Amino acid sequence: MKLSLAATGLLALLVTAPCHAITLKLDPDIELLVLDGRKISGSLLKGADSLELDRGEHQFLFRVEKTHLHSLQGSADYQSAPLIVTFTAKAKSISIRLPSLENRRERQHFDREFAFQVVDEQGKEIHSKRDRLRADPLGDYEQAMYVYNRNGNVASVPRFAENNADTSAARLTADLTWSAGSDMPSLQIWFHRFDEATRQRFLAWVKTLRTS
Repeated sequence: MKLSLAATGLLALLVTAPCHAITLKLDPDIELLVLDGRKISGSLLKGADSLELDRGEHQFLFRVEKTHLHSLQGSADYQSAPLIVTFTAKAKSISIRLPSLENRRERQHFDREFAFQVVDEQGKEIHSKRDRLRADPLGDYEQAMYVYNRNGNVASVPRFAENNADTSAARLTADLTWSAGSDMPSLQIWFHRFDEATRQRFLAWVKTLRTS
């Protein structure tokens, strides 16, 4: 019980620690589909103009959607292919800067060249790796990114293929077998609410407690 309480306290400390946080500013024309190997729910992003992330390596799967664009035939809608960008950030905030995409030529160039920028709060471009999701995911973007990362493509991050949500949940259960009592269910619920980087830091602390 004592160790379980300590683990709960450590999880709270990891979540609230400000030194690792960066802000991802969300463009209203960008639909974020998968973040660091995990599907992003619409309810999480509803009404939000930013997300808090850990500093370090991140991978986004997103697409651009614009409505009522000007064309010779009148208004038109545009939706890009699902795009992948991987980068390492140490800035206070980051955002994906898009071209205007107001005409067909700009949209074709965007589709062909992945013509966007990842920039920090000062507008400086952050080095990134880019690709598109070529296979039809049939709506399961999280699984599609698992396969993409496992296959070692241009913008792959292999650890996002290894440390998906199911794997982390299984590891949490295994690492907490030494803990008994009513705190276990609530601890698992807390664990599932946070990003993969926070989960991994928490698991490292749990292992330290177990062996101490």
